[in-house]
Amino acid sequence: MLLITNIGQAVTMALSGSKQARRSPRRAILMSQIGLIKDAALLIKEDKITALGSYPNLKKLIGGAKVKVLDAKGKVVLPGFVDCHTHAVFAAPRLKDFELRVKGWSYEQIAEKGGGIKRSLRDLRESTPEALKGMLERWCEVALRHGTTIMEVKSGYGLNYDSELKILRVIRDAQTPLELVATFMGAHALPQEHEGNRQGYIREITERMLPRFKGMAKFCDVFCDQGFFSPDESRRILEKAKRLGYGLKIHAEQLHRTGAARLGCDLSAVSVDHLDQVEDKDIRVLAKSPTLAVLLPGANLFLSTKRYPPARKMIEGGAAVALASDFNPGTSPTLNMGFILSLAVTQMRMSPEEALTAGTINGAWALGIAARVGSLETGKQADLILADVADYREIPYYFAVNMVGGVIKKGSVLFWN
Repeated sequence: MLLITNIGQAVTMALSGSKQARRSPRRAILMSQIGLIKDAALLIKEDKITALGSYPNLKKLIGGAKVKVLDAKGKVVLPGFVDCHTHAVFAAPRLKDFELRVKGWSYEQIAEKGGGIKRSLRDLRESTPEALKGMLERWCEVALRHGTTIMEVKSGYGLNYDSELKILRVIRDAQTPLELVATFMGAHALPQEHEGNRQGYIREITERMLPRFKGMAKFCDVFCDQGFFSPDESRRILEKAKRLGYGLKIHAEQLHRTGAARLGCDLSAVSVDHLDQVEDKDIRVLAKSPTLAVLLPGANLFLSTKRYPPARKMIEGGAAVALASDFNPGTSPTLNMGFILSLAVTQMRMSPEEALTAGTINGAWALGIAARVGSLETGKQADLILADVADYREIPYYFAVNMVGGVIKKGSVLFWN
């Protein structure tokens, strides 16, 4: 057994009250309830949390059993971050795109000139599985050091059968303590060899890739936007994925409003992601839906967009909001979830409590795994982090600073300073 003592603040994310409230993503006022316990101790047996409360009570519970003790030194303990949206398998950074953006080029202008996703496609197709696996494992270590204990990873930089399969195998085979959840995203962009034959590529996705990749990916995602996949095309792909048993996700309302958020709700998607261009009528639909709104402010910052997703309106309107890094080589090259929380607070007017909820338990809901992770509760998987701060509000306050001093994954201490 493992006993963590002298926890100044335990941010448990546990809800008191009705069981019904605990059976769905947090929304509205519930996003502000973080289950704070002061002067706490936490007991872990094997890979599960077995008790959380005062040290004297836990000491009685332990009795004479052998236990390893970790001292939190009055700092903050909270659930590991659940980064529910990344594109972490890529071959190289898009440095040329970076330079063009500094000169004033837009995302769409860069894409039209063969940059963006198409640049990453060319790089990835030329890379070996071994090289890609090594890079992914490197990024997993970086994510862990920043407090992420579960990370979703999308395919989508291959855009043909062999290369998409290569990516999914890399995700499956990565050697890392970080828990990875795979998403198939063959509908990320139209590959150059299919220009003029959109329907042929969509058939390749629906008739070949989706059926054969079912055992390798939990979710299917589509980039529904102007210049990428239309709502009708997205519906066709996602309906086939749903029939095959995939969970659904959509890149929605990022560059233009297309109706993708409402499409996601219609199809009972687990999440709709980005939502920069979402409108009030879309928020009303999200408020009545179990579909989560996953916001990715790292991309807004890196692209220098003036418009961030209207998180305040979404929360007050009743939508369930999660946060993620959108880690990728072109538009959000960060794995620092603490920094994402800072952006949520400073740029989208979320409270620190709402941001923490969005980066932990609601991130777990966005991956369909909230029953076992995302909060510090008896019986849940022991995924937690030690923040080197005295008050949980300091986590988003110190922006771009890694305040993570310890990580425990499935009951194993990865580091503890």
